[in-house]
Amino acid sequence: MIIRPATPADDAALWAMLEPVFRAGETYAVARDISRDAALAYWSGAPHRVFLAEDGGAPLGSYFLTPNQQGGGDHVCNCGFVTAPEATGRGVARAMLADALERARGAGFRAMQFNFVIATNARAIALWQSHGFQTVGRLPGAFRHPTAGFVDALVMVRAL
Repeated sequence: MIIRPATPADDAALWAMLEPVFRAGETYAVARDISRDAALAYWSGAPHRVFLAEDGGAPLGSYFLTPNQQGGGDHVCNCGFVTAPEATGRGVARAMLADALERARGAGFRAMQFNFVIATNARAIALWQSHGFQTVGRLPGAFRHPTAGFVDALVMVRAL
């Protein structure tokens, strides 16, 4: 598996990964009927740096790395992750997180923060915790899950 910067030529592959995740409405606070163009703008828009994980040219996942805030908060980064449905359970998210942590350190960030981790996303929470992320906040009922109703969102952070 290689993880490389994404290019505009990867838009179709990115959309193929983003669409089922966004349509499911279980892990991202975006409209379930988001258009392709709006989804790509959300994922790839400035100041996001976008990366693509692939194996033999087949896209397996993507993540973005971006400052969490501007000005006095720009030393903390934020990321978003998506894995291709057919790549689930193959360690893609784990590899992308390791890559993101390394790139974030290299870019001079001092911490990584996930602002809105849906409390029902047990796999992501377990992965983040296994890499030293701590839950520092809980937003009660902040996310309207399509099947579980109103669920909490977590704020998770770790120093770099």
